[in-house]
Amino acid sequence: MNMDVAPRLGWWQQTWRLAAATAAGIPLWLYIGVLLRGQAAETGSWFHIGDPLVALGCLTALLWRRRFPLAVAVTVAIASTASALATGVALMALGSISTRRRPVEIGVVVLAYVTASQFAVGVYPIQSPPGSFWFQLALPALIAGITVAAGMAIGARRVEVRSLWERAESAEREQAARAAQARALERNRIAREMHDVLAHRISLVAMQAGVLDHRSDLRAEENRVLVRGIAEGSHQALEELRDVLGVLRADPGHPEPPQPSLDRIPDLVADARTSGLDVTLTTTVTGTPSDAVGRTCYRVVQEGLTNAAKHAPGAHIHITLEGTAGDTLDVSVRNSPATAKRAQPPASGFGLLGLTERVDLAGGKLDHHPTADHGYLLTARLLWPNPAHEKRT
Repeated sequence: MNMDVAPRLGWWQQTWRLAAATAAGIPLWLYIGVLLRGQAAETGSWFHIGDPLVALGCLTALLWRRRFPLAVAVTVAIASTASALATGVALMALGSISTRRRPVEIGVVVLAYVTASQFAVGVYPIQSPPGSFWFQLALPALIAGITVAAGMAIGARRVEVRSLWERAESAEREQAARAAQARALERNRIAREMHDVLAHRISLVAMQAGVLDHRSDLRAEENRVLVRGIAEGSHQALEELRDVLGVLRADPGHPEPPQPSLDRIPDLVADARTSGLDVTLTTTVTGTPSDAVGRTCYRVVQEGLTNAAKHAPGAHIHITLEGTAGDTLDVSVRNSPATAKRAQPPASGFGLLGLTERVDLAGGKLDHHPTADHGYLLTARLLWPNPAHEKRT
């Protein structure tokens, strides 16, 4: 964008500028009329008819000064020397070209104005005092210099104001972009939390309901256990969903409830066993990792149990946790092939994608692939910094 190009004027802005240019030439025109009193009829007719017509032509030309600035300014500067009433119009043309702050254009117009003003003396038969040549040269140059200075100041101010407007608009666009990014991040966080909270519980409920549907040989006590597990799982899913929604609706300054971490993994495994999964847990973790690492480890185990319950019903699931401070925390969830056939529950396809992002943010690496015996293996390696080393640094 060219900062020296002025914006288009509205009708009111155009009107008052032209009126001011006309008003600026009236005092000189009236002064010339007083000096010409009693002069020849030819001179009087030019003063009353020719002078205003030239001024009107120059005033009309000013309407195109922003489309053809140099041509209009030179034309008006030369033509205005034949009209006292057009003096203000010429100064406006010179000031308008000066707002563009282009020295070559300004120099051309000033030279044309000062040169043409030397021939304006012969338009009206007014006697000049002896030795007034330098005065007749210096006065137009001085007036032109003042007009140029004022025009350049207006142009500089115009550029500054436009620059401030553009900065404000740019800041608003950046703020809107940041707000949109924050909303997108918040939506992703909500989706991830909803998946983490509901997917595991609903998968267990679906698995227990599938057992009831496909096993007609269960005893009454076994049926009651499964029905009780479905009821408790549904209740826990609703409670956890209520907790998530409570966090989303809470005030920004309200602290979030503590998230499950490494110490809650045995409870997670116990719930899975109660729901009918065949799960074993082996842990050789020494120490307590940070909350971020512990939460990520918990979500990895939770996602592994959820996927095993969905896609490998009846399979044996083995969870291994090992690691120490200052090294890494390794998590693996391995399930054997499915031993029962049930209708597959709907899958979002975003569980492992969201988990990969979560592990990456924690500075770890996630891997998942089928095993040679048609089972599935989910592993994660998380960095576990040494707290003592962090305090020293």
